[in-house]
Amino acid sequence: LVRMQFLRILSGKPGKLEMLFQIPFCQKQFPYKCLATSACTYGKKKKENGYEQVDQEKYKNLVYSVTSYKTSAQTPETILEEDNLLYGPPDKQRPPVKAGTKAPKNWIPLTNPKKRVSPVNSDSNLPRKIELQKTKMPSVTRILQQTLSPQQVFYLERWKQKMIAELGKDGFEEYTRNLFLQGELFHSALESIFLSEEVATKKSEDDVISGYLASVEHVLEDISEVKALESGVRHESLQYLGLVDCVAKYRGQLCVIDWKTSEKPKPFLKDTYDNPLQVAAYIGAINHDANYDFQVHCGLIVVAYKNGSPAHPHFMDPDLCSQYWNKWLLRLEEYMDRN
Repeated sequence: LVRMQFLRILSGKPGKLEMLFQIPFCQKQFPYKCLATSACTYGKKKKENGYEQVDQEKYKNLVYSVTSYKTSAQTPETILEEDNLLYGPPDKQRPPVKAGTKAPKNWIPLTNPKKRVSPVNSDSNLPRKIELQKTKMPSVTRILQQTLSPQQVFYLERWKQKMIAELGKDGFEEYTRNLFLQGELFHSALESIFLSEEVATKKSEDDVISGYLASVEHVLEDISEVKALESGVRHESLQYLGLVDCVAKYRGQLCVIDWKTSEKPKPFLKDTYDNPLQVAAYIGAINHDANYDFQVHCGLIVVAYKNGSPAHPHFMDPDLCSQYWNKWLLRLEEYMDRN
């Protein structure tokens, strides 16, 4: 009703209605001058602005709706108010957590500062070789195998089916047995080398592992002070055990060394899949095992190749070992929850 009265008043005064809507619209909404929409003002002398004569207070709502219908009422303050209403106020006390990170429930440090050092004995210079006692404790290998991710299980199964399709079921079983045999012979030969013993192998066995031994020649030059060979370790607090390939210094750093054989090149640490977790698990076990009077802070994974290509040594510094130690603790917790 108010708008109709407003239009009736202005309709009796020529030019007023046109100026009310045209002039503010053109001047305030667009940077360029707008053409007139009425023929009666075309070609005439420009009249005075009649906008000031309008009772703006009386028709405040109508004038405001006409002159500012394209403007936004949002401001930075109102946006923040909406965010607070929808998501709550920002928490400035809690540090940001990386996506996908998870802390172990039963966290134990990788190193053991309270470890008691055993007295030095006459045969302390000989590498330790402790027999792995059979107990109800799960092994590191078993824990990792039973906590594989669905993606890892998928790719392993696909590889298995592909090999069976090429070799047949019996052929695949024989292929698997040969892989284990080659690994055992390779580890035995390395043990004999570290003990300064003559490698007494048959001609057929020598042919099988000769490529692997040639592959690791340049790595063996950087290894010294062997402290353990094929030795059992156990973590009493976390209740797991394992068999360590070697503990020795690599370029002056004491490391848990894991020897791996491969037919395909693995130039990056990520190519070794769960092997870094295995090494971290062995490091933690040694550091909390009273049978060892030393502590280890680094790891080394050596991937040897059957064709004699230079092996890839993957060194794990203390920071990297700590990262994989946390991942190992999560896998261990997952295994314990399942069993």
